[in-house]
Amino acid sequence: MVDTLHQLKLLARVLVTMLLLSLCSLAARAEPPSLYDRLGGLAPISVVVSDFIDALVPDAVLNSNPAIDAARTAVPPAYLKYHVTAMMCQVTGGPCQYHGRDMRQAHAHLNIQEVEWQRMMEVFKEILAKHQVPQQEVNELLAIMDSTKSDIVVASP
Repeated sequence: MVDTLHQLKLLARVLVTMLLLSLCSLAARAEPPSLYDRLGGLAPISVVVSDFIDALVPDAVLNSNPAIDAARTAVPPAYLKYHVTAMMCQVTGGPCQYHGRDMRQAHAHLNIQEVEWQRMMEVFKEILAKHQVPQQEVNELLAIMDSTKSDIVVASP
């Protein structure tokens, strides 16, 4: 009986050790959280996008471009917020699907110049700072934004 009890305790220790090793192995193989998850998911992303669009729409530097100014009256901010939120959700690894036009098509008629791009990026950084987005995530978001620049900004002569 004592031998059986001893064997059961030994077996239990072996099983617990195997379970712990399996859990450690799973944890080691787990992927790091996506940018979407690190940003907090759809709700915080949509709040940041909403504030960003609210800051862009009345911006004097951007609206000095007649094409951008005209677009502000033609495209309701809520519609723009919807599309930008879906895009940001998708490109950060979230479950959303962006169904709008590609960046080149969506911005071709706006004749966006470098000065307007820089102003938009400045506003974006201000909004990220307002919401206390951590620097690593800011850097990743800026890299995503920068990856679209060649499709948005018209080439200088």
